[in-house]
Amino acid sequence: MGLQCGIVGLPNVGKSTLFNCLSNAKAQAANFPFCTIEPNVGVITVPDERLTKLTELVNPAKVVPNTIEIVDIAGLVKGASKGEGLGNQFLGNIRATNAIIHVLRCFDDDNVIHVDGSVDPIRDKEIIDTELQLKDLESIDKKLQKVEKAAKTGDKEGKKAFDVLTVYKNHLLEGKSARTAPVAEEDKEYVEDLWLLTAKPVMYVCNVEEKSVNTGNAYVEKVKAAVADENAEVLVISAQIESEIAQLETYEEREMFLEDLGLKESGVNKLIKAAYHLLNLSTYFTAGVTEVRAWTITKGFTAPQAAGVIHSDFEKGFIRAEVIKYIDFITLGSEAACKEAGKLGVEGKTYIVQDGDIMHFRFNV
Repeated sequence: MGLQCGIVGLPNVGKSTLFNCLSNAKAQAANFPFCTIEPNVGVITVPDERLTKLTELVNPAKVVPNTIEIVDIAGLVKGASKGEGLGNQFLGNIRATNAIIHVLRCFDDDNVIHVDGSVDPIRDKEIIDTELQLKDLESIDKKLQKVEKAAKTGDKEGKKAFDVLTVYKNHLLEGKSARTAPVAEEDKEYVEDLWLLTAKPVMYVCNVEEKSVNTGNAYVEKVKAAVADENAEVLVISAQIESEIAQLETYEEREMFLEDLGLKESGVNKLIKAAYHLLNLSTYFTAGVTEVRAWTITKGFTAPQAAGVIHSDFEKGFIRAEVIKYIDFITLGSEAACKEAGKLGVEGKTYIVQDGDIMHFRFNV
């Protein structure tokens, strides 16, 4: 579906190190600001144990997992909204993404320079939030000027647009992001064309030292308190640990390393899964001897919409969908066994695809 999450943060907080662990597209990770000047894009495989189990049962010739794109965006500094540092480039790159992964430094280390001279994740968060909010205010003001005349002449639609934009403006002026503005869902259409930076869903990644990866630390607690009203996920990860895991050759070595640290799963895996969730995505599968494949859809897609992800003709000529629930397929062991047990459902155009459904589409064009 071509969806992207952008990794953002101040220079030297560990975001490029984290990106290197996520992707084979190597961003330069160095101990100085602006080491990532062009946005690096990595296509990341989404870990899914269900795909592994289906593959073991079906033994296909080919396996295709879900992927999302992760973009490592150049570090931002104060004044970016006015073009300072790499500001204009940074803001342009982040506007093109669908969601934000905001990396915050939550560890002390005198050997790693901080662009502002000290460690304070709340200050760092506010610096980036402020720059994004200022840019959004600029966009809001421009549109307000366009609709103000229509609003004053009594145009109903113009008045509504003016009122909604004013709510956003006042909210941003209070130092709050657009995603938390008190606006009804149906009224958000008035700002859709602005692609507001602070309206994008966000996840905060607290980059900690090894000893805090299981328990967190005082910095992490401050971050959680600061974002409590944002309905945002907070992940605790050690980029240093993830870097060490990435250097291990085999799956078994990685598992032993994680076990020694008391971790059930790598931070990278948790981050990828959380990013997938952040984008409001869901998965359905197709399973046959030729190919077992995971397909990415937006949550709430109907069967024809899901079929259209494979090919537009599937959606146009949709007749029906044959659906097997994942748990039934795994329990019974095959499509044939599911059919025999009456576990294959036939669904029409209004069926809402459920996460994990195994589907086969009938269509006619």
